[in-house]
Amino acid sequence: MFNLDLFRILHVFGLFFITAIAEILGCYFPYLMLNQGKTKWLWLPTILSLLLFVWLLSLHPSASGRIYAAYGGIYIFTALLWLRFVDQVYLTPWDICGGLVVVFGACIIILQPTQI
Repeated sequence: MFNLDLFRILHVFGLFFITAIAEILGCYFPYLMLNQGKTKWLWLPTILSLLLFVWLLSLHPSASGRIYAAYGGIYIFTALLWLRFVDQVYLTPWDICGGLVVVFGACIIILQPTQI
């Protein structure tokens, strides 16, 4: 039997992850233009990724501080994955430990009981 709670948890984490990717891309394209002299045409995907980011934020259960706090943890974890796999920078044990701490913190916020 499929557990609906597991589906909800995977949905929330997936949505946070995709939102973080859109936000990172919205910052990465200008970085490429301003620091690496890439084409100004990268403004187009910058705008599109930031529009996607804002739209994805609207899909979260609410735009409260709790949601943003949990998203922040997933964003940090996603940024570390970006650093490793896109920028090809090896993560230090400090990076990995910090990433695990913020994901654990985000899990505490996301998985809290809904009825207290």
